Amino acid sequence: MLSSSSRANRWWWDGNADDYQVEHGEFLGDAAFTWCPEGVDEAAAGLLGEVAGREVLEMGCGAAQCARWLVTRGARVAAFDISHRQLRHSQRIDLDAGVSVPVVQADAEVLPFRDDAFDLACSAFGALPFVADPQAVFREVGRVLRPGGRFVFSVSHPIRWAFPDDPGPRGLTADRSYFDRTPYTERDERGTPTYVEHHRTMGDWVSLIAASGLRLTGLLEPEWPEGHERVWGGWSPLRGRHLPGTAIFTCQN
Repeated sequence: MLSSSSRANRWWWDGNADDYQVEHGEFLGDAAFTWCPEGVDEAAAGLLGEVAGREVLEMGCGAAQCARWLVTRGARVAAFDISHRQLRHSQRIDLDAGVSVPVVQADAEVLPFRDDAFDLACSAFGALPFVADPQAVFREVGRVLRPGGRFVFSVSHPIRWAFPDDPGPRGLTADRSYFDRTPYTERDERGTPTYVEHHRTMGDWVSLIAASGLRLTGLLEPEWPEGHERVWGGWSPLRGRHLPGTAIFTCQN
């Protein structure tokens, strides 16, 4: 059974997938692997290592832009998202790009894949910020990864929680506690959650990874690159010069 967070976010992404792809599709590309709004490109960063011939799972794939890039590099890929509408966009882009990705609708807390099925798993801002039980996700990742497999995921940098989600000067002044783990929740007129995003501190993420049996082997906090002027929500050149916007964790099974 889906948690209230999962139900809310499936509803939200189904309703907002079209606008999201219109707004961000050009930046993401049809078959490109962009880890974050700072524009870290897997083709250059190589966080996953060699992918050709490897079995790879993309978690919270959206329209599967990252998975599609992996296919073009010779990986054997499966991808999932909780939003049916996002997966419809994946099918549309498959036809446009001429690159097909097998996708399934699923919840990251209960993966519909067998044990030891994948060499690599990845998630670019997918699933992990939106789940109520990240420990369940890490357990599932450990289950479906083969021994020695790698898991790389990106999330909003935890320090951003203390600041308004504003790309301008207001977003440079903290207005809440970094240690307040109350989820950000939007509700409808009946009080039913319609969007839920969870906050974990950097220490929380490290502890969750360690408790799952995965081993943390890398942490990247991308700096805002020169010449990159795109604003994405609360990400902007102004804030990027002062605050980290993204954390990218690399783990080993």
